Amino acid sequence: MRRSSLSDTGMGMTGLALGALLQRDAWKKQIDRGASGRPPRAKSVIWIFLCGGVSHLESFDIKPELNKYAGKSIEETPYKAVLDPKRVNANIVGGNPNHGNRKTIMPLQTGYKKYGQCGLEVGDWFTNIGTCADDLAVVRSLWTLDNDHGAQLTFQTGRHVREGAHPTVGSWACYGLGTLNENLPEYVVLGSPTGDCCGGAWTHGAAYLGPQYAGVKLSADPKKPLPFLKPADNLTAEEQAANFSLMGRLNRLAGIDYPDDKDLQARIKAYELAFQMQTSVPETLQLEKESAETKALYGLDQPHTKAFGEQCLAARRLVERGVRFVQLFHGGGGGGAWDAHSDVKGNHTTLAAQVDKPIAGLLKDLKRRGLLDETLVVFGTEFGRTPGAEGTGRDHHPQGFCAWLAGGGVKGGITHGATDELGFYAVENPHYLTDIHATVLHQLGLDSRKLEVPGRKRLEIDHGQPIKEILA
Repeated sequence: MRRSSLSDTGMGMTGLALGALLQRDAWKKQIDRGASGRPPRAKSVIWIFLCGGVSHLESFDIKPELNKYAGKSIEETPYKAVLDPKRVNANIVGGNPNHGNRKTIMPLQTGYKKYGQCGLEVGDWFTNIGTCADDLAVVRSLWTLDNDHGAQLTFQTGRHVREGAHPTVGSWACYGLGTLNENLPEYVVLGSPTGDCCGGAWTHGAAYLGPQYAGVKLSADPKKPLPFLKPADNLTAEEQAANFSLMGRLNRLAGIDYPDDKDLQARIKAYELAFQMQTSVPETLQLEKESAETKALYGLDQPHTKAFGEQCLAARRLVERGVRFVQLFHGGGGGGAWDAHSDVKGNHTTLAAQVDKPIAGLLKDLKRRGLLDETLVVFGTEFGRTPGAEGTGRDHHPQGFCAWLAGGGVKGGITHGATDELGFYAVENPHYLTDIHATVLHQLGLDSRKLEVPGRKRLEIDHGQPIKEILA
């Protein structure tokens, strides 16, 4: 009866934390299980994901040939061979991978210029990020499995949405490492992914690793950062502390009777973390404590940058306090906002203005605080956009697109890999996107092949290979 009572109370608290149950007593075992045999270069990861599919052609993989052949069909250019059906990756599913590319070539929809000593060409939608060019390692040769918006899930897990839930890269990082702060979750999610059609909560879940390794979804609002985090209004802090103390003693007595009950141990951890989070999370998200200069750096003083700027600033404060993995979504919610099938110019102009300054502010702030060396920042999206188009938009393009990384032992001011002259295929050093996952885990000191789960066999493509050419 006592055990039943404890179980009922503990499970109620499990709904709070959560997704980040402390595994302090198993921390060393996890590190031994996952260590790659090399010192980690990064302690934390900030994973920025733009939902819907950002055009690589006008962001970080500029293609001037699109202007030269604008208005012509691809068959009328010297690059007509890119439409050879034999070249289409047979692994790509979810619609016609050539959709949109049989149409007229659309010229670049924004200008571009070179930035930094490295001379990185960046589209004018991302002028602020361009000023950080010498800190970026741009990978221009990614490809993905999904030609539809399930690619959102694929970028997080490496698997197609039809294959269901699989652990995300964030959950693997937390499975392999312990916490750096006992009062905060290991894996935090800010913003919302696109809905259930495209992965939904699976994009920050842990699947068979268990909910203790899933992302804890927070709001950047310190008054209501986590549902049900605030204690009952009629309960004083002293009364609540006494309740937690009593419940803790009872749970530990039960632990003596049932030392092998892993679920009970997990509930005890969850109960303790929930109490600790009631003070630590709101304090972490008190952005008003930052200086006016810092808030302006992130764009909190401007209406169009304020929302995402708050997420980026919160991310810095979270990693500063020891959160392992912070996942930021932009453009999610009801649909992938960056999915510009029409008016790509208007769409990307508006959305880039919301994220460009905050992301650049994050990079600059991390660097000046000495945090960039130990924080790996990743910027990614579902797929690219097509060189060919009908009307004013660009369609989905999984055969070749780009992402960039900064900090955490990554070389700055370099590009790696390439698409062809029209931005169609990844033709030089192509990388399936789990190579990004492998690179992140490698920099954290982990080897995914040692993160084994009994009864679970992972595919070789799930592991990927670290992109060593971009590592310092």
